[in-house]
Amino acid sequence: MNQISAISRPKFLPDNFTLTLIGTLVLASLLPCRGAALDAVDHLTNVAIAALFFLHGAKLSRQAVIAGASNWRLHIVVFLATFVLFPLLGLALRPLLSPLVTPTLYAGVLFLCTLPSTVQSSIALTAIAKGNVPAAICSASASSVIGIFLTPVLVSVLLSSHIGSGSAWITIGEILLQLFVPFVCGQLLRPWIGGWLERNGKIVGIVDQGSILLIVYSAFSAAVAEGLWHKVPPSALAGLLAADSVVLAAALVITGLISKWLGFERTDRVTIIFCGSKKSLSQGITMAKIIFSSHAVGPAVLPLMLFHQIQLMVCAALAQRWGRLAAPSPIPTSANRNAPLVMPAGAPAIFAAASLSGCECDPPVTPHRGEDRRRLVEAD
Repeated sequence: MNQISAISRPKFLPDNFTLTLIGTLVLASLLPCRGAALDAVDHLTNVAIAALFFLHGAKLSRQAVIAGASNWRLHIVVFLATFVLFPLLGLALRPLLSPLVTPTLYAGVLFLCTLPSTVQSSIALTAIAKGNVPAAICSASASSVIGIFLTPVLVSVLLSSHIGSGSAWITIGEILLQLFVPFVCGQLLRPWIGGWLERNGKIVGIVDQGSILLIVYSAFSAAVAEGLWHKVPPSALAGLLAADSVVLAAALVITGLISKWLGFERTDRVTIIFCGSKKSLSQGITMAKIIFSSHAVGPAVLPLMLFHQIQLMVCAALAQRWGRLAAPSPIPTSANRNAPLVMPAGAPAIFAAASLSGCECDPPVTPHRGEDRRRLVEAD
């Protein structure tokens, strides 16, 4: 029995949340909600969205954000990478990537380019790679809040043909009501409920991930009813995998090169790469439900769901390699400025330009592998 329990999870097998997400998509494809049932699920989804952002607000530590707020150059670079570089990549790569997918799926690729960064996994990856964790907390949290306001504006510019004219301000108002107000309420109540949330992380995780699964089921039920899988051939799904991979690779390479060119030290470059190259699944799915019509939500979030899994797999591998390469003793910051680019052994060649070298600080305590996995698969 002990030998059976000691068998580790196969590396090729996705995490439990990803498997459940795939199962939810299959369930919505085979047994979609229709009619009155879909309306009931839609109302329940609105409640789930409010609960999700209430928890996001209640979990965010203001002290942790303030601790990393002084590194303003880093935060500007992450902001520009998230909300300027990604949209430009989506537009610049359109002639190359749009023939691989359907027009609606590439609209989803452009939509994911407008989204804010993740919070939980960006922080976890930065810690694993021995980067600047306080700055990651501040930068990722700020991106999450700014995205509530900025993403609808970017969507109205990039995807004007997919949403109604003049709807940007209405969309911002709806997002403020459904996302920002619960977030602020959670922040205000954090002094009273923050401790309970930290002690009951499993319950919070169930609510967090359950909300995402409910939104996905509602969105894909409506999309399937409109003939989603008749409009998306298998070749387009393969093309979508390639398109998401190219966008992520470009973001990783460019953020690595820019952070190196600007002279950031190693720990800051880790933070810039992981906070500036990732996109939030939870905010993307919730915003898509508000921004797009019900039948268009499924195609809009499908690229994001695939991108989410790719970014976790690739960035987790890079973080673990960079963490192992970090030296145990501190090196003066100036010694890192002219350090050559070093490619971690075994890492994908396409990410070579984003590789890191040197180490300026004592490494934090490395979490257990099981803990790393739990932190990375949260639905952020």
